[in-house]
Amino acid sequence: MASNRKTDSESTADAPLTRAGLIDKLNEDLAREYQAVIAYVIYSQVIKGAQYMAIAKELELHATEELAHALIICKQIDYLGGSPTAVPAPVKTSEDPKAMLRFDLENEFVTIQNYRERVRQCEELGEYAMAEHIREILIQEQEHLIDLATALGIDAPDISKKHI
Repeated sequence: MASNRKTDSESTADAPLTRAGLIDKLNEDLAREYQAVIAYVIYSQVIKGAQYMAIAKELELHATEELAHALIICKQIDYLGGSPTAVPAPVKTSEDPKAMLRFDLENEFVTIQNYRERVRQCEELGEYAMAEHIREILIQEQEHLIDLATALGIDAPDISKKHI
């Protein structure tokens, strides 16, 4: 979960998107959803300290929501005729609770940026229902971002910026 990953707008030129290109982008999203499930499961169980008890429970909930997102994205890839990836993006770990929360915050930041781009791409290809599914995911991802920023005692990052 590193913020050095490029968002779609940083990594693609103005080449027209195809269904195959959308499948590739959705598979990147799916790998990040797997990453989030794994991270939230681990972090929710290993985070220590009285001040983190409430957020640990919240992280458990985030894990189930991220799994639901993975299922939605997988279904969309299948609908487009693609093959869903089985490989998660790398998961960072730490002994430091704040570092774990920061890793999650950075991942949510990148995920939100990419899903915003994905909505635009879906609509560009006329996949309006798919865009609506992704908008629903975006609502929860933004809530996760706010929860993590709150747990870290900071303001939620400005998603319009390239990096946290």
